[in-house]
This record gives sequence, C-alpha cells and structure tokens, in this order.
Amino acid sequence: MEIAIMGAGLSGLACAITLEKYGIKPILFEKRSRVGDRFVNGEAFLPALNRPINDCYAYLAEKHGINLHPVSNIKKITLLSETNKATLHGHLGFLNIRGRDHDSLECQLSRQVKSEINFNSQIPYETLLQDFTHVVLATGDAAYTAKIQDFQQDLTVTLKGATIEGSFDKRHVGIWLNNNFAPQGYGYLLPFSEKEATITLGYPDYPHNQRYDLETLWQKFYRRVCKDLHQELRITDNFEVTRYMFGTCRNPRIGNTFFAGNCVGAMMPAFGFGQLASILSGIFVADDLCGLGNYNESLKPLKQSYRYSLAVRRAMEQLDNHKLDVLVRLCDSELVNSLITSQNFNLLKMLGFILQPYLWKTRQFHNYA
Repeated sequence: MEIAIMGAGLSGLACAITLEKYGIKPILFEKRSRVGDRFVNGEAFLPALNRPINDCYAYLAEKHGINLHPVSNIKKITLLSETNKATLHGHLGFLNIRGRDHDSLECQLSRQVKSEINFNSQIPYETLLQDFTHVVLATGDAAYTAKIQDFQQDLTVTLKGATIEGSFDKRHVGIWLNNNFAPQGYGYLLPFSEKEATITLGYPDYPHNQRYDLETLWQKFYRRVCKDLHQELRITDNFEVTRYMFGTCRNPRIGNTFFAGNCVGAMMPAFGFGQLASILSGIFVADDLCGLGNYNESLKPLKQSYRYSLAVRRAMEQLDNHKLDVLVRLCDSELVNSLITSQNFNLLKMLGFILQPYLWKTRQFHNYA
C-alpha cells in the first residue's frame, strides 16, 4: 500500500503519525516551504465544545499515542458585549499556538513524523491519484474539495488578526460579542505568553455585511481591546483571511481518496476552533487504511458536533447588541459557570439540539441572499 498525503497540516501529520505506528510510511506533499509556514496565532481547546472529551491532550496521548503540549491552561474567560461583562472561571481548556512558531501544534506534530515530507510541492491531486494506491486530501482548503465533489458551503468568514505586545495573564482569554465591530461575529484575545497575544476579529461574509469596511471595523475592535485591557498594545505582526469556507463534503471517501481536516468539514463554526476535529479526522483515516475502523462511522460524532456548533452560530447571528448584552449578563452566574465547566454536561449538544431549528430557518436565506 502506497499512500500520499496532500498537506502537512494538523490532519495530514496526525494521519502520518498513526500510519507509522502500524508500520506504514506515507509520503507527504506540502505546498509551503515548511510545516507551519503561515502567520502565528493563538487558538484554544475548549472542553465545552468537545465533550465528552474533557482533556484533549490527555485523550490524544492515551488513546492515540500523539503527544502534544499546550502553551497554558485556561482558568478564566471574560465575555464582553457592548455594555456588559461576564467572567467564567475554572478549568476551561487550553491555549495553543498555530503557525510558524517552534511550539505550534503543526511543528509539534511534525517532530513526531518519520516519513518523507516534500515541501514546495506543486504536484496536483490528479497525478498523486495515478501514482499512489491511496490519497489523503488534507490541504486545509475546502475550496479544493469543492472542485472534486459536492460540498455544502454553510458560510464563509472574513478574519483579521494581529500579534500584539503588552502585559497579559496567559491563562485569561477575552471574547467580544459586539456588532459595532464584529457584525454577526466575534473578537477574541488569546495570550501565548505574558508579553504576547493574538487578537482576532471574525465575521460572516453575508451580502448585507459587504457594506462594512474591514479596516474600520478592525480599528474599532483594536481600540476597544486596548480600552478594556487598560493599556496601549503594540502590533508586531498581522494577518488577514477572506472568504474562509465552513462546510462539509458529501462523501468523506471517494474510491481511493480520503478527505480529512477542512476538506471533510472537521471544524467548529461557532467560534472557529476546530483543531481537535482536524487531528481526529487524520487519525480516523489512518485507522481505516489499517483496517482498524470505518472512516464514515468514525466521523459521525464529529459531523454531529459540527451541526450543533453551526446551530449555535446561526442562533447567535440573530442577536442584536441589546440581546447580546442580555446573553452576557445571563452568563455571569455560578449556574452557567458550573454547566460550562461540568465534565458530565455536554453544553454544545444541549444548545445545538435546542437551536437546530435555526439551521433550517436560515439556510435558505443564506444560500440565496
């Protein structure tokens, strides 16, 4: 069996590590010059979005033999709307780094891979399909999948972010819900040291949001972050992504091709954190190739979590600033805090099930607006 993995991101690297564990050495093809060759940004593993998995790092190590370490654990999340603020506390997850940093998830995974990685690869999928018995498509770009098969695009988003210098508690995350600068979206701050953090602004590319100027929204967001943190923050690096696609493909496998990571729709639309789903999709592909599982069956929990997450996002998109103020005020209670931190309560599943009508209510509008 000769396996090509197209893409050396989270899902492709996790697939390679798992294949190697069973004695199979794939060949990876990466179009960038190195693993993690992209902007540096902070991301998070949030147990409230990943139940019943409560500790992603322990789960990956004990269940799948993939050893990763976080930047830090999250002990506090502050939610900020236009006029209200709520603070959640307890074990709320882990912070990690993506991109070209030595300790990014991609770089940590790459150091566990023994197989050959071909960088700056321009070899197209069609050529790999002829030269290998199996191809794993893990490019991180859902648009590539859409060229090959039916892909249900649920939304695209615009993202703008920056690395900032200041003084931070690296166990404290900030999330802003404010339509004045994040229309139907969000902003967040994720520190990866006491001196550096990522701030990111994201909102969906619906036609009625096209009237907004991204730079104007960004300046409003940046000034609000500085105000709420009571300090002047210095921007040292920045990034911008337009029309980042969220959706799912119809067929996780077509013949001898497997779709993994963003190519299959392994992501979480609610707040954009989909690293665990991407890693697991790569592992599940390898398990199938080794005769240890069925990829379609293994993906079912991830697909259900995606639908729940999308339902939560659709519902939140309907909230104006007044309703977001009410939502944040409701979150500032010990009851909500205990539900979010409880290891035995699947908050995403509960909210997603209740809010599923928003998927059907809004899908036609978003498809045809």
